[in-house]
Amino acid sequence: MPNPVVAKCPICAAQLKVVRLDCDSCGTRLEGSFSLGRFHALSPDQLEFLETFIRARGNFKDIERELGISYPTVRSRLDAMIRALGFPSQAEPDRESERRKEILRELAEGRIAADDAASLLESEPSA
Repeated sequence: MPNPVVAKCPICAAQLKVVRLDCDSCGTRLEGSFSLGRFHALSPDQLEFLETFIRARGNFKDIERELGISYPTVRSRLDAMIRALGFPSQAEPDRESERRKEILRELAEGRIAADDAASLLESEPSA
């Protein structure tokens, strides 16, 4: 089996790009600038997790059992992989929602004024 494609520069860790593709069958050669694709942004550990996730068909219990990790760890690794692939994580809106609740709690307890709460809520990204 051939070696896997190296996606990051071993010197500066920047993303590498493909500049030539060769066909062993007919000898065709394509030259240009090609991206490696989304999955090359994943670390080896994240790729291993992705393979396990696919084998388990997304069943968290099976992933927990196969990797010997807890449910929160499975969630955390999945969220990290989702972010590494460039997709927004669903964990982010939860933090925004919690911050909004905290502001409202402080207002209800009289720790901040209504104007301050309104300003803080307006500056928060909408959930």
